[in-house]
Amino acid sequence: MSAPVFDPLIHAPGRLQICAILSAAEAEFAVVRDAIKVSDSVLSKHVKALEEAGYVSVRKAAMDGRQRTWLSMTSAGKKAFKTHVAELERLVKITAELTV
Repeated sequence: MSAPVFDPLIHAPGRLQICAILSAAEAEFAVVRDAIKVSDSVLSKHVKALEEAGYVSVRKAAMDGRQRTWLSMTSAGKKAFKTHVAELERLVKITAELTV
């Protein structure tokens, strides 16, 4: 069995959850925050790390008189997340084969 090859940036639990949410669709900052149950500052740190890696883009727009922040995966982020998930699936398959 070869050693797992994870993307260390995505592998952190909070960032993994963010990527899972954003892999499906663009989402408002508050929606992601509430979904993963973290504070604004914790989510901001995770988003900043993903944005610096080129995995997430941040868009700000006025809506109902308020500034809203929208998060989405870039194509590089989608590819990295897909690769990371494939590695997790490979490990699950190996484990299942070992328990048979």
